[in-house]
Amino acid sequence: MRCMIRLLLAEDQAMVREALAALLGLEPDIEVVAQVARGDEVLAAARAHAVDVALLDIEMPGMTGIEAAAQLQRELPALKVVVLTTFGRPGYLRRAMESGAHAFLVKDAPASQLASAVRKVLGGERVIDPTLAAAALSDGANPLTDREREVLRAAADGSTNAELAAALHLSQGTVRNYLSTAIQKLTARNRAEAVRIAREKGWL
Repeated sequence: MRCMIRLLLAEDQAMVREALAALLGLEPDIEVVAQVARGDEVLAAARAHAVDVALLDIEMPGMTGIEAAAQLQRELPALKVVVLTTFGRPGYLRRAMESGAHAFLVKDAPASQLASAVRKVLGGERVIDPTLAAAALSDGANPLTDREREVLRAAADGSTNAELAAALHLSQGTVRNYLSTAIQKLTARNRAEAVRIAREKGWL
């Protein structure tokens, strides 16, 4: 008798989560033992249910799937992480792998492919969607520093330099410098375009 793989599914859209759980539950060696809708609930659920593999969506309230993957890597290093995304953004792939994910797949992959990825990561392999891997290589690394990303992310809501400076505990001049450098690196015309480019690449 094959040993059952205990799976945690983290996805904020209930319909998608339930569909994935139902499809993966049809596999003879996979049991979905926990489901959560928030990234900040992943670690507690993984501990409570002694899971072998966590399937994490990227866009979740509370904490992103990439942040949750990093937390699991620190706290439960034996647990394998598969990151799922609706958006095939190359920057997400790099960040997911840097956070300790063992597989990175688009969400609309067939259930059989997801199940195969779960088995492979348990066997010590890495599984990466080939189209995303090629795009990540052609796009190159994220040119933004952590601080530039932080300031650009904060600027996405249209805050003024003064508001950003107050929120980030920086001087207005420093904020202006970070934004200017980020805009230059992304060859954008203004901060709004820089935010859009960085988001499309998965760099924010």
